[in-house]
Amino acid sequence: MKLFAGILTSALILSLSAFAQKDDHHGDDRHHDVGGGYVPRHGPPAYHGNGHEGDRHENQDQHSFRDREDHPEAPHVHRNGEWVGHDVRRDDDRFHLDHPWEYGRFQGGFGRGHVWRIVGGGPNRFWFGGYYFRVAPFDAGYCGDWFWDRDNIVIYDDPDHVGWYLGYNVRLGTYVHVTYLGR
Repeated sequence: MKLFAGILTSALILSLSAFAQKDDHHGDDRHHDVGGGYVPRHGPPAYHGNGHEGDRHENQDQHSFRDREDHPEAPHVHRNGEWVGHDVRRDDDRFHLDHPWEYGRFQGGFGRGHVWRIVGGGPNRFWFGGYYFRVAPFDAGYCGDWFWDRDNIVIYDDPDHVGWYLGYNVRLGTYVHVTYLGR
């Protein structure tokens, strides 16, 4: 009987440890309806503006993306497919590229069916599957919590800004504008 009680106690202790590990992982998924493995079916719709916003995005540093208390202070996607933060004017000078697609166009696959694991680098240059990208300097502050050696990322075409793509972090549910640097 003592042997059975010892085995049962050990099993309970190991179970509690496993639950604690799960909670620690869940702590990484800080946002109830953002991130945590969710991959949007498609990229954001083209932004048409409403004509009444003025220039609210002209100074991006003063704009808050935290649309709910437990959401990130970065552009993100809700599990219902809403892209928060992609309502940026098409003529915003930050998105102008003198040579769009200078290194060609990304041909590795877009959207939900093409999840890539980042294997190295940082915001200035990161890579996966032999493809190289750079985060837009104006978005670099939104990817400080990305793991540049293991996060999963999905690439979407930016429907509003020529030469740009959107790099979506599956773990965090946040995204940044990226340019393709070739293979």
